[in-house]
Amino acid sequence: MGSGLEPDQEAMLNLNESTPKTLTTDSNLCNNLQCYMVLSEPEQKAIGSICLLAGPVTFLENVLVLVVIASSATLRRRPSYLFIGSLALADTFASCVFTISFLYFHLYSKGNSNGDGANIYLFKLGGVTMAFTGSVGSLLLTALDRYLCFYQASNYKVLLTRTRAKRAIVLLWCVTIIISFLPLMGWRCTTRFDPPCSRLFPFVDHRYLACWTGLQLVVLFLITVAYALILWKANRHEAAMGGSKLNHEAATDGPKLGRPSIKGQTRMRMDIHLARTFSLILLILAVCWLPVLSFMMVDVMVTLDKTQQRIFAFCSTLCLVNSCVNPLLYALRCRELRGELLALFKCCREHTLGKTHSQKNENNSGKKSKDQTVSNSNPDTISESVDNQQNSIQIL
Repeated sequence: MGSGLEPDQEAMLNLNESTPKTLTTDSNLCNNLQCYMVLSEPEQKAIGSICLLAGPVTFLENVLVLVVIASSATLRRRPSYLFIGSLALADTFASCVFTISFLYFHLYSKGNSNGDGANIYLFKLGGVTMAFTGSVGSLLLTALDRYLCFYQASNYKVLLTRTRAKRAIVLLWCVTIIISFLPLMGWRCTTRFDPPCSRLFPFVDHRYLACWTGLQLVVLFLITVAYALILWKANRHEAAMGGSKLNHEAATDGPKLGRPSIKGQTRMRMDIHLARTFSLILLILAVCWLPVLSFMMVDVMVTLDKTQQRIFAFCSTLCLVNSCVNPLLYALRCRELRGELLALFKCCREHTLGKTHSQKNENNSGKKSKDQTVSNSNPDTISESVDNQQNSIQIL
């Protein structure tokens, strides 16, 4: 009997000994927020430098765009600039919320193993998600605006009025806020840190991450399709204009030099400029967003290790870089907005110079009155002697 029970007792003992080891040593399991704070000290300095450089620059750029659009009645009436204003607003939020939350989590909460509570962390994450979702959504509205401008040029002002543009922006931000704060409202991971929780974001469920990532990929795909159709339309229009020009030359027995050739060269330059602009837009979107979204999709399917988490942390800063580039790519390349910006600078300069001149005039008048007072009390001043000489000359 005793010898028969020994193998069972040894098996139970081995099972009890192996269970706690699995919970503490398995890399797939996570017990606290330290599993997400994976950056070394040099990596923290590098990411801190990137955020502290790109964050303030992004904030200043987008605030400048918002000020220019808000101060110009002409731009406020244009749906295109309303969409650019929405983009600038989202990027302004991103420059503030992402920089503060990201640096605090990876740099300043390293020593606190518990970190923020679930609700506080998900509120911060919801702010970051709202900013970037609003930014990508505004990029989609801008792309659709340009698509309508090309394909419905004659009915553009009827199809896209200022009221409809405002409604689209309000709808975009309402949907963005709801989607961004779904984890805070209850769609969160029930196991705190272990699977099915994400290894990129604490308390975030894999299914929510998959839905959000899929939504962003669909939006980026629609933006790509819109710009591809615009380029196709522009090339088709250029080919049609070239064909009509050849037919006209054949009907008039030979090509005409001068103005038609200049127009053709102008159209070709515009087509090349358009192609370069849209190609740059798509390239920047791909470089800044595809690495982050790829890591999120992989995180849904497999468990990421610490090296992959570190790479994702650096890739996340590309989203901030995209918000930094957007004002230069969408706003400041527009001739009308640049004109309004120069007019605003000129107005501020004139106001400053006018204020300076008025202060100088006040100082001069004050100085004159002061000199006059002093001259009355001191007859030996230079001004009084000069006045006396002039009076004596007039009398003579």
